[in-house]
Amino acid sequence: MKLQLFRNATLKLDYAGRTILIDPYLAPKHSLPSFTGRSPNPMVELPVGIDEILEGVELVVVSHLHQDHFDAVAKERVPKHLPLFCQPGDKGKIREAGFTDVTPLTDRAEWNGITLTRRDGSHGLGPVVELMGPVIGFSLEAEGEPSVYWAGDTVLYPPVEKTIRDTKPDIVVTHSCGARWNGDLIVMDADQTVAVCESFGGTVVATHMEALDHATVTRDDLRRAAEARGVPASKLLIPADGETLELRRP
Repeated sequence: MKLQLFRNATLKLDYAGRTILIDPYLAPKHSLPSFTGRSPNPMVELPVGIDEILEGVELVVVSHLHQDHFDAVAKERVPKHLPLFCQPGDKGKIREAGFTDVTPLTDRAEWNGITLTRRDGSHGLGPVVELMGPVIGFSLEAEGEPSVYWAGDTVLYPPVEKTIRDTKPDIVVTHSCGARWNGDLIVMDADQTVAVCESFGGTVVATHMEALDHATVTRDDLRRAAEARGVPASKLLIPADGETLELRRP
């Protein structure tokens, strides 16, 4: 499989001969409000044009409706006829944006030889979860491809640990910027990401970094934390915006 990170959580996967776009956040640099007063968002431009991002896309996955995962530009530019999986409860709002083939991922779905399985996530812990709202992660499986667990906008908490332990994925994709809301951690930080690396035998791909002004962890921060705990660079991949990784089954 190939995984290309564009910015934040926006990924393009070439998987089992199909092309999947995840959480499109396509707004121009500094076109959206700040979360903390530090900078308008997004803090960086897309590394390639929107047409290139959308080229060949056959399926879209939207994990939740926060603007940094499905923004107004994405609602305008992503072709409305493409099949789109979302979390339960978001179908109506996505259809209101004009999308015609929207399926809530309630448990497990089959699409062109690919199995998608919904996974639990928690966008923080404690009272902040009510402010953030529900989120999902998902697993991908297909014959001849590495198994993937895309954890999504979640902190490391028991259901995530259980998913890794029970499914033993080849690849875990984390959101690792340590974003905070009113002081509360709402996605994984460096310590939690390194803990994921230490918890299973596969590869971690850390994303969702250096694009938003409520983030607290940079790529360099994460790499230093991993090195301090003895995690090899081959175990923890931290792609730059625009970078493509080729990932194979062990």
